[in-house]
Amino acid sequence: MDFSIRVIRADEWERAREIRLAALRDPVAHLAFLETYETAVRHPDSFWQERTEGASAAGGGTARQFVAEAADGRWVGTISLLVERPDDEVRFGEPAKVGQTHIVGVYVRPEARGTGVVDALFRAGIEWSWSLEEPVERVRLYVHEENARAAAFYRRFGFGATGQRVGVPGHETAMEVEYEVRRAS
Repeated sequence: MDFSIRVIRADEWERAREIRLAALRDPVAHLAFLETYETAVRHPDSFWQERTEGASAAGGGTARQFVAEAADGRWVGTISLLVERPDDEVRFGEPAKVGQTHIVGVYVRPEARGTGVVDALFRAGIEWSWSLEEPVERVRLYVHEENARAAAFYRRFGFGATGQRVGVPGHETAMEVEYEVRRAS
């Protein structure tokens, strides 16, 4: 598959909404996302506009969303990263003890799976993390304990489980496992 990786632009909120809603319709979305399609589809346009601007290069630098864009212009995958600092409000999981980025919103359309899209998205996200003006020491993510396919990919990409586990909001018995990769010395 021919594709390129780039950061979203602030004016692409409708495309950002479309790929997010597609991700939330995926059969394993309940294992990969904390939000449901039913909740997301009700967000007003202003929500999507603010979210997209914040994750674009024009945003404040605390988030980035990358997309894999096919030769025909279609977005076939996405990854988002949130910058987390020790003084920041906790969004999910354990509070940041060091400067870090947090990978969220990983999605590749079914027809693009197995083509290298997810590898390219992860490379772009991690490279961006290491290039931040205020350095970060690690990149983290959480994976549902039953999402073995995603966990295997993360391990293959160099992530290791930290031993931290957090409950999934709204699901008393489900757990998310933290994985990380640290900056090479």
